[in-house]
Amino acid sequence: MTAGVLASIDPSVLAEGVNLMWVAVVCFLIFFMHAGFAMLEAGQVRAKNVANQLTKNLLTWSVGVLVYFLVGFGIEGVAGGGGFSSAAALGDGAWVNSWLFGAVFAMTAATIVSGAVAGRAKLRAYVAYTIAISAVIYPVVAGITWGGGFLGGAGLGFTDFAGGMIVHGVGGIAGLTAAYVLGPRMDRYAEDGSTNVIPGHSMTFAVLGTLVLAFGWYGFNVGTTATVFSVTDAGELALGGYASVGRVSLATTLGMAAGGVGAALASVYATKKVDTLYVANGLLAGLVGVTGIANLVTWWGAILVALVCGLQLPLVFEFASDRMKIDDVCAVFPVHGSAGVIGVLALPFVHINGFSTSLLVSQVIGVAVITVWTVAATAAVFGAFKAVGQARVTPEHERDGLDVSEHGVETYPEFGKPTVSTDGGTVAAGDASSPDGSPRADGGEEDGTEIKMVTAIVRPDKLGAIKQALAEVKAPSLTVTNVSGRGSQPAKTGQWRGEEFTVDLHQKVKVDVVVADIPADEVAEAIRGAAETGEPGDGKVFILPVEDALQVRTGATGPEAV
Repeated sequence: MTAGVLASIDPSVLAEGVNLMWVAVVCFLIFFMHAGFAMLEAGQVRAKNVANQLTKNLLTWSVGVLVYFLVGFGIEGVAGGGGFSSAAALGDGAWVNSWLFGAVFAMTAATIVSGAVAGRAKLRAYVAYTIAISAVIYPVVAGITWGGGFLGGAGLGFTDFAGGMIVHGVGGIAGLTAAYVLGPRMDRYAEDGSTNVIPGHSMTFAVLGTLVLAFGWYGFNVGTTATVFSVTDAGELALGGYASVGRVSLATTLGMAAGGVGAALASVYATKKVDTLYVANGLLAGLVGVTGIANLVTWWGAILVALVCGLQLPLVFEFASDRMKIDDVCAVFPVHGSAGVIGVLALPFVHINGFSTSLLVSQVIGVAVITVWTVAATAAVFGAFKAVGQARVTPEHERDGLDVSEHGVETYPEFGKPTVSTDGGTVAAGDASSPDGSPRADGGEEDGTEIKMVTAIVRPDKLGAIKQALAEVKAPSLTVTNVSGRGSQPAKTGQWRGEEFTVDLHQKVKVDVVVADIPADEVAEAIRGAAETGEPGDGKVFILPVEDALQVRTGATGPEAV
């Protein structure tokens, strides 16, 4: 019975249905990469710019996909040698395997740029560039290559399987160009030309975003084997592009692993430490390196290419940052740009059919043409905005953060607010100093008693013990503030993407206690005893005279107000 049912199915209908379903699922996976980009980039910027970065990622898709539908898809056809063909004129199936499949790749190229210009680009300038790359810049590259243009297989023979150069290379090169035109963030470089490190606010976000991207990358690479089935001339089902799915899956998996290892090795060589962000970025660089060659690369070639892409990461980033003085915030060029170039140029050397001189020539010319076009078009757009003073925010807005200046929001509205421990401060039952067993703040002061303030700067983890000690000397009322500063505690060395920076402002809590009848020296000694560890950085206690006090609720003054 089953055989009879199968025999009655038109193979072409079955092939089309399965292929459409496969491409649709792949597009959904690639779309999910935008969540990875958002988290990765948000983690690498400062807390005051997180909402701005997230907004740019949201608008990249929202604005870009509309522009690609209305204009970019048609321009891609023109660049490929045909006429302007509107995406609106496509049929149901073509909207999936033609327009949507192209759109998710176009939006990937567009969103890469946002990480390079983080922290200083005006939103209007970035959105304008998103329109430009979605309408013209990327569609032209896709048209002259995948779309049948002069660089593609029917012309020069430039080969890029899933967009190592066409998508990621374009995004990385555009990001570097835009960062150069905009100029570096404030305080990125000192007056003597030395580089100041500006760490991002969340390594957790950066790493989680990396893993989300790696997951979506299976859709990016494996999904490019877009046809599961094809129908032979004899009317039989056969594997289409899916015939190479094993090789593509293997290259993708080996690539991400080797890229991470390469970046880790380079980090250890440069700094004697395994830098977490370099490993994360290296994993992505390895993926980019194999993206353009995954269907034709040998297994050892995939490992070698990705390893090189990981190893080059710190070298290229430091060259662009320290030598060229280009402030590429999220390292989009070494991750996407140079890694994409390395991958497609390496194909002739790691091809399953052996070395080919003609392929090498095609790859070099293709990379050169795409690079020149991307640099020129990107520089023109950002250069035009810079010429009219609309490319980057004002110094005041940059200093305050783009979250507030561009969007009027704070990503972390409670960031920096004091978090006070609730432990400590208890009193033994039956204490006679108060009817309910708790000591009074004023302790039953006597007329004429001096008011003094005891101020202590101590380690945050000692707050609970200090509260307990103050309660025991009948002075439980206190004010706590989170502060940072420096004293005898030695500075520490931190590291962000392989660059060292000095942490000489240490996190402390400031405890203020105002007393009237309780001897201030007893309060100070109680704090000292509870805060002491014996190590530099325990803090200091100060005793200051208070001229007067006024209680808001009752209007009482002097010691009575305390």
